[in-house]
Amino acid sequence: MEFKLYNTLTRQKDAFDPIDANNIRMYVCGPTVYDLAHIGNARPVVVFDVLFRLLRHLFGAEHVTYARNITDVDDKINARAAEEGIDIRELTEKTAAQYHSDMSALRALPPTVEPRATDHIAEMHTIIGALIQRGHAYEAEGHVLFHVPSMSEYGQLSRRSVEDMRAGARIDVAPYKKDPMDFVLWKPSKEGEPAWDSPWGAGRPGWHVECSAMAEKHLGTVFDIHGGGIDLVFPHHENEIAQSCGAHATERMANIWMHNGFLQVEGEKMAKSQGNFITVKDLLGKWPGEAIRLALLTTHYRQPIDFTMNGLGEAKSLLDTWYRLTENAPEDAAVSDSVLTALTDDLNTPQAMAALHQLRADAAKGDQKAMGELKASARLLGLLEQSSEDWFAWRPEGFAADDQEIEKLIAARIEARNAKDFATSDRIRDELVAKGVVLMDSKNEETGALETSWSLK
Repeated sequence: MEFKLYNTLTRQKDAFDPIDANNIRMYVCGPTVYDLAHIGNARPVVVFDVLFRLLRHLFGAEHVTYARNITDVDDKINARAAEEGIDIRELTEKTAAQYHSDMSALRALPPTVEPRATDHIAEMHTIIGALIQRGHAYEAEGHVLFHVPSMSEYGQLSRRSVEDMRAGARIDVAPYKKDPMDFVLWKPSKEGEPAWDSPWGAGRPGWHVECSAMAEKHLGTVFDIHGGGIDLVFPHHENEIAQSCGAHATERMANIWMHNGFLQVEGEKMAKSQGNFITVKDLLGKWPGEAIRLALLTTHYRQPIDFTMNGLGEAKSLLDTWYRLTENAPEDAAVSDSVLTALTDDLNTPQAMAALHQLRADAAKGDQKAMGELKASARLLGLLEQSSEDWFAWRPEGFAADDQEIEKLIAARIEARNAKDFATSDRIRDELVAKGVVLMDSKNEETGALETSWSLK
């Protein structure tokens, strides 16, 4: 089975040819832990978790190393810690713990290794020293800067003109820079900010060199896949390549570069000023994590996604159906070939969903093989991993009704509809909706009687 991934570096789908099939290595840029993760932060986690699961399935779990870092020193972290009057370590530990809880609820597997920037200062010093020695970096007024004109290949990932890159980098053209494009590797810390000793004076690292150091430490100088959001292509990933290749005299840092598209909410760019800024923690109070995960996978990872509450409702209802159909499915079934074919074609999750819909249709007719393949294939995507009992036991925060009460109200609504008392029927529906209950009406094909199933928002 051919396995292809879209490579931002080559602008085409490339066959995945691991450097070492017994040691496949993937690095994904992780969170800067100063605040709660929002739904946009969750998209790359879910996307690259699917890739991690697929690589483990194809090559064996013991042959895949997935590194996702934690940035725990940063201007935003410093500002938030000062605002709260706490040490940055206290802030980052608290925020990282919530991040782990949120991502676990989205059924994301923990990465193989999760390096923290502040634990890799020595490795950063080594890279910076090598860049200076090779003529790619220089000291100036307590700073160490990467000299962009020293690397003719700079810009190979983003393929922007120098003018576009300068605009995108939002460069503060300091007088000590040899070239306006030069970027910081090491800088002096301001009073009250965290600082580490270095050959260039007490200070702290630039953001870009942190990932270069952590990736090299855990995956080597050249590895298989580097991932992240599309917003990281420039300048972050462009600068990572420059640093890593410049320090080690290699042609590439990673063979394949993958980037997921932007996320908007209800057709609008997500922003606190728009009132549509949604944290994962808040969303998990209203929806089960698997429904959020499924909603994120319905759009191809490279495309922009419009995240909507209607989409979440559809995902929840679909999972209700899948859990009912696979409750007694065999546990030893294989993943469907059609699902694997879709996923090995650049993680084509919409095509995989189409294959799952066909399995659902076959399973609904009593096809035991389809039931088993539906469960096994969904699990490869990080879905249907709970028991059906646990799935249907989930309730949103503050849910004020029990199942018996809901069933009584549904029975009363059906009775009202049969009596053509539509005012009462509508009132009961509104009452159930207010409690967070979604009703799905259908007619019994044999008797023609109204039948109603329900799920929770």
